[in-house]
Amino acid sequence: MKEKALILLSGGLDSTTCLAIAQQQGFDCYGLSFDYGQRHRIELLAAEKIAKHMGVVDYKVVPINLRMFGGSALTDDAIHVPEAPSAGSPSLSEIPVTYVPARNTIFLAIALGWAEVLNAKHIYIGVNSVDYSGYPDCRPEFIRAFQTMANLATRAGVEGEGPIFHTPLISLSKSDIIKLGTELGVDYSLTISCYQADESGQACGLCDSCRLRKNGFDQAGVSDPTKYK
Repeated sequence: MKEKALILLSGGLDSTTCLAIAQQQGFDCYGLSFDYGQRHRIELLAAEKIAKHMGVVDYKVVPINLRMFGGSALTDDAIHVPEAPSAGSPSLSEIPVTYVPARNTIFLAIALGWAEVLNAKHIYIGVNSVDYSGYPDCRPEFIRAFQTMANLATRAGVEGEGPIFHTPLISLSKSDIIKLGTELGVDYSLTISCYQADESGQACGLCDSCRLRKNGFDQAGVSDPTKYK
């Protein structure tokens, strides 16, 4: 039997590339998404299509209402999604309003629970510390710390066989990610990266995520299949 891997799927470019990498490495893959009160649900529809298209063994969507807390442009309609590029590179002292407080901590904790039930020893997440928006929970330091916590907090970890967190994209540029995914046969037309896509899946073309995506395709020399407004 193949080893199992759990992949966090957002419906975006990075997580879909992670799924392709895990499959290429020979794992039986399971997909996990979160309905956390994000600004639009179209990304969940995209994640479901991706899971079906790429043939994951099982796919689940976990509801978590982070909109109850707000505090982010992605979970509070009163906070505007920025549509102009920030001056200079993002820094931890200038974390953007699209950061969702503790999101990856919450997501990875839940993924850890399902991984234990599945006896899956590998968890993939598409965080990136190169072309990213300044989020503290996308850094290598965070992943290392979470790995330490997981080894202490789970039966599998205490018994010496805790799951391993994989971040294969963490040091790649967006263009390098797109080149890699293209080589692996990823259909990027199924993915959505926009922070404020409309109900038909059209991207705004103006938010940070759209700019990173567009620049990535341009620099990779790959045709951008994104539908922009």
